Amino acid sequence: MNKTIRRASVFALLLVLALLVRATWLQFYDGQALADDNDNRRNAIATYSRPLGNIIVAGDAITGSARTKGSDLAYKRTYKDGELYAAVTGYASQAYAPTQLEGIYKDLLNGTDNRLKTVMDTVTGERADPGNVLTTIDPAVQKAAYRALGDKKGGAVAIDPKTGRILAAVSTPSYDPSSLTDASTAGKAWKTLNADKDKPLTNRALRQPLPPGSTFKLVVAAAALEDGLYDGVDQRTSSPDPYTLPGTVRPLENENKSAPCKNASIRVALQYSCNNVFGKMAVDLGQDKVKAMAEKFGFNDDELDVPVRAYASVYPSGMDKAQTALTGIGQFDVTATPLQMAMVSAAIANGGKLVSPHMVSQITDSGGDVLKDYDDSTDTQEIISSTTAEQLQSAMETVVKDGTGTNALIDGATVGGKTGTAQHGENNSKTPYAWFTSYGKSDSNGKEVAVAVMVEQSDAARSEVSGNGLAAPVAKAMMQAALK
Repeated sequence: MNKTIRRASVFALLLVLALLVRATWLQFYDGQALADDNDNRRNAIATYSRPLGNIIVAGDAITGSARTKGSDLAYKRTYKDGELYAAVTGYASQAYAPTQLEGIYKDLLNGTDNRLKTVMDTVTGERADPGNVLTTIDPAVQKAAYRALGDKKGGAVAIDPKTGRILAAVSTPSYDPSSLTDASTAGKAWKTLNADKDKPLTNRALRQPLPPGSTFKLVVAAAALEDGLYDGVDQRTSSPDPYTLPGTVRPLENENKSAPCKNASIRVALQYSCNNVFGKMAVDLGQDKVKAMAEKFGFNDDELDVPVRAYASVYPSGMDKAQTALTGIGQFDVTATPLQMAMVSAAIANGGKLVSPHMVSQITDSGGDVLKDYDDSTDTQEIISSTTAEQLQSAMETVVKDGTGTNALIDGATVGGKTGTAQHGENNSKTPYAWFTSYGKSDSNGKEVAVAVMVEQSDAARSEVSGNGLAAPVAKAMMQAALK
């Protein structure tokens, strides 16, 4: 064969092979990527070709599907009491990627989850009937938190300490997920919501860590008792008042100037929220021991899924002693979510053991058969000893009976709590955050609940902002609803 013809033939063969390789690549790799692309209209058409599965609260669906008109997307998502449950459900939109439970369980809810397929579905290639998500949310507790927060900007979480079930997760101001479901109107609603200075799309219950203020003193007290720095909550501490931050001339002042904070015991220091006691206690322990205890409670965990991924609450490192003292009162670079501070109270209320918090109890197929039971697979960790937990419970109950948390008192229940007022802004120039974390135990029916409330902004005057004044009444409403 002529050398030129032979070379041309080889070259042509290589081109054919290249085309075959490329075609194979497109078919089995790029093809799947294109099929899975969020911008692929066919996916949206398939997803909304029929009703989605539902998110369930106490046996009732809080989501639904409605027939559309004049669109190739046959159905759109609907919500019952959308603003009330937005921090739980998130949204499923024809125009935007789903969020919260809608996003986590999108395959289950649209019928593409392989666990839903029957033998016939596998043979025919048809999409399976969608499944449902059963939440742990108690509608009475959810409504109590939402109503009590009202027009305040804030977040609240309630947990059953014995089971880890999240009974409420509320963020205000909220939004109606229904405004984002229809592709023809979602764009305008999206722009409006994102332009709102109050950021209603932000999930303040789970995903906005802020300085927790004096509620963090519970973590410092737990570290001191577990370390043996003090034998009990009634032992007097070594805490001068005023206490000067190490290496500075700045005193760490107490809000109540007349409170008996000099050398106060942990009980009295929690009762009056003595900054000098917990600032010095953090320094005496050292940042490493405080950090270790904070992390046992859940701080610095960037993989906390409930199953929604919660933002990590932070206890910092690499500080000097003055900065460590400030962390002892929940300031400097300490941040926490309401979920995190509810976890602190839950562990204390549960004898020192923290059951992993979760807001989904089960996922099922369309017929109600359980695909996964999350209540049976929760982890339990011992955070502090039962003795330390009992000591802290006693001190927290003093806070509510005779201290800064009296607005959380409930007839017929044992309540322990801790207030917090967190400063922020340059030279503390901005309105403080009001916090309250607590637990309640019914004296008659055995029910228990742990809660945390954060009020980021309210109409109250700066001088009237306090954990007891703004956050404790919200916590009380939630606890009352949970303990009935």
